[in-house]
Amino acid sequence: MKFHMLTFRCAYALVYFLSVFFAHSVQSQTQTAPSVAYPDRPIRLIVPFPPAGGADNLARTIVPKAAQILGQTIFIDNKPGAGGNVGSEIVAHANPDGYTLLYGTNGTHGTNHALYSKTGFDPFKDFAPISRLTTIPAMLVVNPNLGVNSVKELINYIKSNPGRVSFASAGNGTTSHMAGMQFKNMAALDIVHVPYKGGGPALMGVMGGEVQITLDLMANVYTQVKAGKLKGLAVTTSGRISMVPDIPTLDESGINGFDMAATDGLYAPFGTPALIIEKLNKVFRQALTDTQVTENLNLKGAFPTPSSAEELAKHIAKEMPMWVRLVKESGAKVD
Repeated sequence: MKFHMLTFRCAYALVYFLSVFFAHSVQSQTQTAPSVAYPDRPIRLIVPFPPAGGADNLARTIVPKAAQILGQTIFIDNKPGAGGNVGSEIVAHANPDGYTLLYGTNGTHGTNHALYSKTGFDPFKDFAPISRLTTIPAMLVVNPNLGVNSVKELINYIKSNPGRVSFASAGNGTTSHMAGMQFKNMAALDIVHVPYKGGGPALMGVMGGEVQITLDLMANVYTQVKAGKLKGLAVTTSGRISMVPDIPTLDESGINGFDMAATDGLYAPFGTPALIIEKLNKVFRQALTDTQVTENLNLKGAFPTPSSAEELAKHIAKEMPMWVRLVKESGAKVD
């Protein structure tokens, strides 16, 4: 009964979210074009996370090229707080004129809506999707001293030591927590979650032997794997990653259907005219195909994923039920 109810709710959510998006599209297209050529002044892009963090670094890699193509300044305004909710709420209630945008993530448009009792915004009703920006895969890594060299060996080790193996995360509700939960559930493993206060401390915990494994973003673990301080066993995406072509996917390694990655996207407030959405979409898609931008994103463990506005809407509608389910299964809650 619970399975059928969950399936029904996920299907209902998908239909609902898509209907909201397409209703917005119709409304936007009926609006008149802005009276002044857009943009005629600087654009504010709110990154709802601290400076020098993962999202901020990626935004600052993309924005200069987009601003150059657009012919107008795009300045980044960091508004951290509540896992991205503070900055996202500002954009949700901003004037829908194209001059206040949001750098959203699978936290702001996914996990937060199960993790927090109130976020202050609806990820679908309050925003107009513009384009996907990046995909950030995660990697399953272990302490090299654990003595396992494949996912199969790791699973055998865990099953031989039920309840004695732990996985680190950057904190409750983070992508590394959700990836670890997905691995635990799909492989039917008895492992213990150990939340740390951030990705850095979590990796130190694995390298120091306090915990045995973690599934963290490539941007965080790649350098340590390359240096031999961590052993990479598999990536979480459906296909292999060009940076580490010799490391298989979890799907290849026997966890059939495992496909998870963090996703960033560009959003405007609901009601932003369609002509503005289309212009911004064209500009950012062009910026994401720039060779230098692509190379710099890859160095940070991210991959450009330009899309149409409709494709971004469909992606978050598809992913939302998974993030919500994983948060609920984990029992994580922030109030």
